[in-house]
Amino acid sequence: MNKDIMKHQMDMLKITPKDISKHLDVGVSSVYRWLDGTTRNIPQEKQDRLAEILQLSSRALDDDAQNLLKPILGNVKAGYNLYANEDLLGYEEVTELEASKGDYYLKVQGDSMIGVGIFDGDLVYVKQCSEVENHKIAVVLVGEEVTIKKVIMKDDVLILEAANQTVSNRFFNKNEIEVLPVRIIGQVLHSKRDFS
Repeated sequence: MNKDIMKHQMDMLKITPKDISKHLDVGVSSVYRWLDGTTRNIPQEKQDRLAEILQLSSRALDDDAQNLLKPILGNVKAGYNLYANEDLLGYEEVTELEASKGDYYLKVQGDSMIGVGIFDGDLVYVKQCSEVENHKIAVVLVGEEVTIKKVIMKDDVLILEAANQTVSNRFFNKNEIEVLPVRIIGQVLHSKRDFS
């Protein structure tokens, strides 16, 4: 039983140990033992019901599933003028293959990347890195601002290209890249949209 994931989901969803106790028909003291790690093995039927309350799959609560949950580390602007602020918004479950490829999710704000299917409210799955191939979509830190754009290097000029005609591209020369600084902090692997 992954107590850290359980605690986080309870905080995020504002669920109390008493709420869980009622829903699972167990004593409140049992829930506290799960939370402090004293009791690690929970009957599968109870774990399935607990996962449902916490809006997770039951495997997400397994101790060995830690690497199958990736954090949603905050927001990223599909546009400009959003300042970098790492703020854990939750966790997203991934497959074993996805877990081996990426590191974290960011929640998109804005519409500058709609031309490539990344919309406001989507989650983008990111592989942490400091370089990407030309024309790949990256998470880029410009000073204290964070954005996602297609990255193009051309003759010592870095171009951050939007995928929306109403949003201007941005151009940075070698000096601006160093002084601001402009840094690639990850490559976008894919995006997810919730239709609920």
